[in-house]
Amino acid sequence: MEEQRRLSAKEKALKINLNQEIYGSFAEIGAGQETAGHFFKAGGASGTVAKTMSAYDMSFSDAIYGESGRYVCEERLIRMIDKEYGLLEKRLQSRAAITSFFAFANTVETTNFHKTNQGHGWLGLKFQLRPNSEPNECVIHVVLKDNESSWQQRSIGIIGVNLIYACLYHHKEPENIIKTLLDGIVPGTVEVDMIRFSGPELKHIDNRLMSLKLVKNGLTKTTMFGPDGKVLQPSEALYKKNALVLSGRFRPFTKAHEDMLLKASVDFKNEVPDSNNIVVLSELSLNVLIDTNGNIDDEDFLDRVNILSSLGHTVMITNFLDYWYLVPYLSKITRNQLVGFALSVRNIERIFDPSQYTNLRGGLLEALSMLFGTNVKAYVYPAIRKNSGETITLSTIKISDLHRGLLDYLLKDSKLEAIKNVDLDVLGINADDILRQIESGESGWESGVPHKVAELIKDNCLFDYPCDPQKSEGLNKKF
Repeated sequence: MEEQRRLSAKEKALKINLNQEIYGSFAEIGAGQETAGHFFKAGGASGTVAKTMSAYDMSFSDAIYGESGRYVCEERLIRMIDKEYGLLEKRLQSRAAITSFFAFANTVETTNFHKTNQGHGWLGLKFQLRPNSEPNECVIHVVLKDNESSWQQRSIGIIGVNLIYACLYHHKEPENIIKTLLDGIVPGTVEVDMIRFSGPELKHIDNRLMSLKLVKNGLTKTTMFGPDGKVLQPSEALYKKNALVLSGRFRPFTKAHEDMLLKASVDFKNEVPDSNNIVVLSELSLNVLIDTNGNIDDEDFLDRVNILSSLGHTVMITNFLDYWYLVPYLSKITRNQLVGFALSVRNIERIFDPSQYTNLRGGLLEALSMLFGTNVKAYVYPAIRKNSGETITLSTIKISDLHRGLLDYLLKDSKLEAIKNVDLDVLGINADDILRQIESGESGWESGVPHKVAELIKDNCLFDYPCDPQKSEGLNKKF
């Protein structure tokens, strides 16, 4: 049976070709007619293909889809699928009652001869699931990691087939779309770092959750979405931006988190000439989302995200083991703009713990070189030791005498800076204590979180807050 093994691109294309109810157009820019070619070679293409085209020349492309400053971008892709889908409806009215139309497009940049660019592309499908119905839409962004343009072109063709097939046959099980996008692709050669669904018959899909699934299923290391819940493509959203990152479990987001981010932002802006060119990120790592059984609770994830979004945060989901892996990634996509981290002094103690680096050949020194490279700075928030009540700062931090010189160097080189004007009243707030109080129905926890967070938790029964569960039915109702 089909479910017991993955179909090849040829088999998927043939199945679509033999379905007489599916008919559409292909428009591909930059990597040739790679996806359409699979349908022609599979046989029976006349049952599927209304038109294929490649407006490769910029003047031709502009004449067809309108002038554009960039050709490999989401805006260009949307123009393409909208134009081609509109032509199907206009020219094939006689088939509308018996045919589900689709328009597939991609706009792709493969690696050049000198290997000086990063291959990437946008692929999208506008499609009906029933004749005479409103169309739906799926858009993805891919990063091409093969060294040869021809290999990248091959990958684009296969992914295009996988995308069309998955949207038409797996739309009721959205995670299967994620799991099958890279069928037939050599592992590690393609990354899918953004996916977005829209349309009347895809309202059950939560794009934020699909972003999590991309990371969880290994299609990418990072995904992003804004305060409005709209997914973002990381390299576009952060291109030449200065990024300030606050990492945490945020279960829940406390007044200590709020104060740390606020005060770090003030110091960060003092370092950046253009304060309007800053993106503040709240990072959720898979490490803090996976429970003791190795599972991720989708509802719990969305609870945290809803709180962060309500506070106006841009959320980044990552699968990096620690900060020292995240920093090189951010430095690359921000084009070496300033990257700042708002960290607790406890994180600094952990960073200087050599036992953390058994998987790094260079140990602590290698981690520090990755973490504190060019244009990277950490803003350090004090903490209180629970057992002694002692306030820990960069001046009183406990690290080995052997590594004290490294810490002093980072301080003198302005790679580490103590956050100023800390609110001492919130310094002792502990998220685990607040969570325990929420779960047990104790009073008083509200004073440890922002007012808006407390309202969300109470109104929607978040984090097992004891209330009428019917209240929360509408909050995380999507897939």
